[in-house]
Amino acid sequence: MKTLKPFKFVPIALMMSLVFTEASFAQTLQIQINRNLQSDPLILNGQSGGSIKSNCGNVTAAPNQIIEVTESLPYLRLTVETKGQPTLLIDGPGGRFCVLADSYSGGKPELSGYWQPGKYLLFIGELSQQQHSYTLSISQQKK
Repeated sequence: MKTLKPFKFVPIALMMSLVFTEASFAQTLQIQINRNLQSDPLILNGQSGGSIKSNCGNVTAAPNQIIEVTESLPYLRLTVETKGQPTLLIDGPGGRFCVLADSYSGGKPELSGYWQPGKYLLFIGELSQQQHSYTLSISQQKK
C-alpha cells in the first residue's frame, strides 16, 4: 500500500495559490497615471475593509485599486474618504506603507509627495470590522 507524502503536493498548492491570486488581481481596476492626469482630481470608488487582519486594519486579499505611475511625478496626492475608520495600505516600488487618518489631513488617510514609476497596489482598509463605501481621490494639485 502506497502512502501519500504531503510535501509532494506543496508545489501544486503553491502554484494554485498563485493562479488564484493572479486571477483576483485581473479583476482589480488598474489605472495608468502620468503628468497629464485625465481629470484632477481623479475619483475612484469602492468598498473598504475586508476579512484579512493586517497591521493596517482589515483588508481584502486582492488590492482595491492598482495604479501604474508611468513616469516620475514630482507630486501626487492620494486621499481616502469614508464614513468608517479607513486606512490606506500601499505596496509599491518604494516598499509597503500604511497610512492612517490624522488631524492634519482632516481625519482622512492621505499620502502625498514624489512618486517613482512603477505599479502600486492599493488596499483600502478599515480599523473596525465593518465595510463602507469609499472615495479615493488622486490629485497632482497641492492643497
